[in-house]
Amino acid sequence: MTATLTDTLQHWINNANYSADDRSGKVYNPATGEVSGHVALASKATTEHAIAAAAAAFPKWRDTSLARRTAIMFNFRQLLAERKGELAAIITAEHGKVLDDALGEVARGLEVVELCCNAPYLLKGEFSQNASTGIDVQSMRQPVGVSAIISPFNFPAMVPLWFFPVAIASGNAVVLKPSEKDPSAANWLAELFAEAGLPEGVLNVVHGDKEAVDTLLTDPRVNSVSFVGSTPIAQYVYSTGTAHNKRVQAFGGAKNHMLVLPDADLDLAADMAVNAGFGAAGERCMAISVVVAIDTIADELVAKIAERAKTLRVGDGTRGCDMGPLITGEHKAKVAGYIEAGIDAGAELVLDGRTGTVDADGEGFFLHPTMFDRVGTDMSIYTEEIFGPVLSVVRVDTFNEGIDLINSSPYGNGTAIFTNDGGAARRFEDEIQVGMVGVNVPIPVPVGYHSFGGWKASLFGDQHAYGPEGFKFFTRNKVITKRWLDPSHGGINLGFPQND
Repeated sequence: MTATLTDTLQHWINNANYSADDRSGKVYNPATGEVSGHVALASKATTEHAIAAAAAAFPKWRDTSLARRTAIMFNFRQLLAERKGELAAIITAEHGKVLDDALGEVARGLEVVELCCNAPYLLKGEFSQNASTGIDVQSMRQPVGVSAIISPFNFPAMVPLWFFPVAIASGNAVVLKPSEKDPSAANWLAELFAEAGLPEGVLNVVHGDKEAVDTLLTDPRVNSVSFVGSTPIAQYVYSTGTAHNKRVQAFGGAKNHMLVLPDADLDLAADMAVNAGFGAAGERCMAISVVVAIDTIADELVAKIAERAKTLRVGDGTRGCDMGPLITGEHKAKVAGYIEAGIDAGAELVLDGRTGTVDADGEGFFLHPTMFDRVGTDMSIYTEEIFGPVLSVVRVDTFNEGIDLINSSPYGNGTAIFTNDGGAARRFEDEIQVGMVGVNVPIPVPVGYHSFGGWKASLFGDQHAYGPEGFKFFTRNKVITKRWLDPSHGGINLGFPQND
C-alpha cells in the first residue's frame, strides 16, 4: 500500500481485494486540496457479502487455540512496529495531521495490540470447587460472534486498533467500516494482519456511507457494534443496533474543559492548552476546547496561550509543521462559520485563524489557531462541538463555580485540572462528572491496559474501549454449575475403586 491513492480503493474481504460496486467517493490530500484517489462505496449486497465472510470464518476462528491466536497477534505486533512509518505516511496523506502526530497515533494503537498479546490472561474464567456439596461452579468468556466496527476520520488507524485486535484476540470475526474520507489505513492494517497469518474472513473491510452502516446495524448475523463519532450519530447507532438485539458501544462527541487554578504553573498550563487545543487541528474527541480560568489569572493565562499559539507553523504535515489542515473543505467552512458565530455573539476574538501564512502547495484546507476570550455559556462556540482549532476561554470566580460549569455540560468525555494543590486536585477527581480526568495532564487518554470512555452524552452503552472492559464487551460470560455423582456415595457403579 502506498501513501497516495492512484486507483479506486476497494473493499477487503476474505483476505483479498473485492470489487462489486458502481458508486465511489473522492479522497483528498487535505494539504493541497487535490483529489488523491477514490474509494468504493459499498452497497447493501457488498456489505452482506462481508458479513457472510465473517460469519463463515467465525466458528473455526472461535475454536482456534489461544496459543495460535496469540502467536498471530505477536506477528501482527512485530510487523506493525517495523512498518509504522508507512502507516503514518498514509495517515498524513489522507487526514493531513503532521507526521509526528501520525506516528503518535500509531504508537497508541500499538499499545492495544500489545495488550492483546496477553489475551489468554484476560480471557480466563473462574472456578469454585464444592460451592455446594459435590457441586462445582465455573465461568468462561466466549466470543460474541461477528463484530462490526464503525470508525471515524480523525484517527484512521488508532481507533480501529482500539477495537478489532481485541475482538479478534477474543475469538470474534470482524467487519470494519472506516471513514470514507481517509480509508487507506484500514486496508493497510487488514493486509498486514493477513501477512501475520490471520485466516480469511476474520478481518474484513467495507468502505461506504449510510447504506453500509444501516446494513451492519440491522443484519441479524452481526452480534456487536462498536462506533466512534458525533453524539447524534452515536445515538442513532445505539438505538438502531440495540433495537436489532445487538450489543452496542457508541462513543459520541465531547466538549472537554481544562480548569486552571491560580496556584497552577501558568507556563505549563499555556503550553498544554496549545498542544491539546490545536494539535491535529483540533480534530480530536479528547481535544481541549474550553479553558476555564479563575478570573484573577485569566488575563495572564490568555496572553501566554496567545503568545505560544502565534508561533505555531501551519502547513503540509510532511514538512515538519506544527499543525496541518482540516480533513475537507466542507469541514473548514463549517469551522469558519463557528468563528463568525462567536464574533456575532460578542465573544472577544483574541486570535483569528482565518488568515495567516501556510507552508503548503495548492489550496489546502487550512485554518490557523483561533482563540476567544470571555465566552458565554449560551454561545454556540461553547455549547457545540466544533472539532477544529478553536479554543474558548470561560472565566469563573471560584473553584466551585468551575466544577459546577464542567458538570453542567451534557458531555462527559475528558477533562483536566491544572493546580499544585493536592487537596483541590483530589476533590476535582472525586466530584467531576467526567469519564477521563487529567491532573496537570490535558489529554488523559488511558494507556492500553486501562479502558477508554466517557460519561453522559459521550457514550451510549456500558462498556468502554480496550483494556479489561474491551475484552468484556467482545465476550459473553457463561456460568456452568455441575455435579458428578461419586460411585462410593450411591452413584452408578462404573468400576471405580470404592473409598473407605
